[in-house]
Amino acid sequence: MKDGFIKVAAGTPEIRVADCAYNAQASIALLRQAAEQGVHLLALPELGLTGYTCGDLFFQPALLEGAKKALLALREASRAYPATVTVAGLPLSAGGKLYNCAAVVHNGLILGVVPKTHLPNYGEFYEQRWFASASSWGRLHDYITISDGLPQEEDCVPFSAQQVFTCETMPAFRFGVEICEDLWSAEPPSVRLAKAGATVIVNLSASDETVGKADYRRSLVAGHAARLVCGYLYADAGEGESTTDVVFSGHNLIAENGVILTESRRFSTGLTVSEIDVQKLAWERRRMTTFPAHQDEGILHTSFSLPATETRLTRSIPDKPFIPSDPAARERCCEEILQIQSHGLKKRLAHSHAQTAVVGISGGLDSALALLVAVRALDLLGRPHTDVVAVTMPCFGTTARTKGNAEQLCERLGVTLHQIDIKASVDLHFADIGHDPARQDVTFENAQARERTQILMDMANRTNGMVIGTGDLSELALGWATYNGDHMSMYGVNGAVPKTLVRHLVAYEAERCGDETLRGVLLDILATPVSPELLPPKEGEIQQKTEDLVGPYELHDFFLYYAIRWGFSPAKVFRLSEHAFSGTYSRETILHWLKNFYRRFFAQQFKRSCLPDGPKVGSVSLSPRGDWRMPSDAVPALWLEELEHLDT
Repeated sequence: MKDGFIKVAAGTPEIRVADCAYNAQASIALLRQAAEQGVHLLALPELGLTGYTCGDLFFQPALLEGAKKALLALREASRAYPATVTVAGLPLSAGGKLYNCAAVVHNGLILGVVPKTHLPNYGEFYEQRWFASASSWGRLHDYITISDGLPQEEDCVPFSAQQVFTCETMPAFRFGVEICEDLWSAEPPSVRLAKAGATVIVNLSASDETVGKADYRRSLVAGHAARLVCGYLYADAGEGESTTDVVFSGHNLIAENGVILTESRRFSTGLTVSEIDVQKLAWERRRMTTFPAHQDEGILHTSFSLPATETRLTRSIPDKPFIPSDPAARERCCEEILQIQSHGLKKRLAHSHAQTAVVGISGGLDSALALLVAVRALDLLGRPHTDVVAVTMPCFGTTARTKGNAEQLCERLGVTLHQIDIKASVDLHFADIGHDPARQDVTFENAQARERTQILMDMANRTNGMVIGTGDLSELALGWATYNGDHMSMYGVNGAVPKTLVRHLVAYEAERCGDETLRGVLLDILATPVSPELLPPKEGEIQQKTEDLVGPYELHDFFLYYAIRWGFSPAKVFRLSEHAFSGTYSRETILHWLKNFYRRFFAQQFKRSCLPDGPKVGSVSLSPRGDWRMPSDAVPALWLEELEHLDT
């Protein structure tokens, strides 16, 4: 809980229809298992203490009394598990009517009872035969007494469909409850609950299984969690319900902001467990100007307290958050990004009446991707590939491998290639400024980058063209670019693509190109160490490897995603990094490069403040006109101080 993660579980016990004592023990057994796993919030199925399929037995006083005793047994059992809140379903009589309810139980108390609002009475459902809607209750909020003897003060509990339950030890953990059909309705109660601050919605359900319904249920839960920017905990009825006319599969789902974190195997019982990041949800709501401030009118707030312990993570934390893990989804993602990049460039070329697209080609990943995008843009415009002017500019650090790959790439794509050796120009420049070329410092390196940019700009002028930038998002985050060198262009197609994703885009084009020679070149580019090639090679091999200097890009892309996209604290980014890269990087290595990330990110903002135009392709962009506005002289002391405490 300390990092914003709450462990949640949707449980489906095996029940017996109308055997309330048995069902209570089955629910208590799941509560015990959940508590042993560190679960903070447990949801059980709709009417699970009686069974959803009791039919006209719901009118029997014996069943209602049995349901009440089952709830009281669950309440008493909860005293042993003060770190777990349980939401259980049962029928309750109140005000002369019968209601389909969810009872919230914690540490020997019933915190509140939520009646169902939308009662289905179509197809196989006949709930209006037995139950009244929460909307029929005379008052928005009321209290009912649930006891097995002389009522005590704690037996008087809130009764309302408009309740939000808040954890005192983590205020971002607020949950509301709706019941089955409430989600299917045009106006789910959860909309009001989310507006009132609920970051988690619990749904007790008894959704029978028909062909195709699981897919619909899955998309409904994910979509609703996205719309409300919430966690959604869906507990479904299953084994033991009557199969007279329908079958229940116990399809439990846990979602967070549009993503299904986990789901149960259908036609099974037990717990489905994951973690919901309520801090992340609260942060996203603050960021979204269209998500309303808390609207508490008509909402009953109830508080509870849980121990402030660290939640053991079981959910998947991908080590490459920008890249879909599913191969088919990854291919779709790559094609979509390439379409965005090429259509953005197509518009800019057409608008500026540029006769050429000028690309500096190094034989590296970023320039290969920019060239592939430029060729696609020319295809969209119906123009020949020769309108792409590729310029390779070997100098002190260029190897035969990268030079050869650059030339072959241009040849196979059919673009116009110019080779301009810049050694003499750079040596003359060194003489002009009085720099000793034997001193291979930042001046030695940056002079080459700026000479290349000058050539590209002048080539664009000479051909009435436009310089296409090659630098990627990871380089912009770290400031790994020469100011007014490779930092500058007339349109930066890669500026919102992180380095880890650049690799997959080039690999995708290699596999779909249909040209074995081109495929081989692209694969060799992928196998080449990332390098600016500004220092002379050793025995013909690249000596200046970027990741040896600034750190592994897979780490920096991970840091970028969680620190910038989600605004996580340095300590939380570190914890997630340890989880995601367990067995790959040591704690010391991760901490070292995370400190490096924050230092460089703050120090290099001045380069991002004057970026050229370029298309946003994903959820993270550092464009000063779009997603990221930051003063160039901000100080990283607070962020680094938090990391220093992790050393101790």
